[in-house]
Amino acid sequence: MRMILAVAAVLYSASAFAQADKPPMIGDKPLVQVKPKGIKEAAAKPAAAPKGKPQSIAARLQACLELDDGTKDRLNCYDAVIAPTPKPKPAKAKGYADCRFFKEEDERLACFNGFAESIPKLPKT
Repeated sequence: MRMILAVAAVLYSASAFAQADKPPMIGDKPLVQVKPKGIKEAAAKPAAAPKGKPQSIAARLQACLELDDGTKDRLNCYDAVIAPTPKPKPAKAKGYADCRFFKEEDERLACFNGFAESIPKLPKT
């Protein structure tokens, strides 16, 4: 009977320690817990760079050409690469970075399309 009581007391105290509010410690350092890798906003960035090697702006703009032409999705893809900052009266765009200054979505989309289509195709690595 005493043995059963001793075993129950040990098990009860071990479960009490396991439920402590402090994180588990190894020596004086907290135990590191690794979080699982999950899907991170894949829908928000359709032209995501492969891990380890960042893509150039040209490659990301060309990846936007895979989306349907004239759609809001393609414009959102372009805006993800180069954020829009409209100006009151922008001049004609001299480069793809100047497309962000157009206030109207149709003008901005046409500007990005023109530059993205004129970029020479990059070799796949």
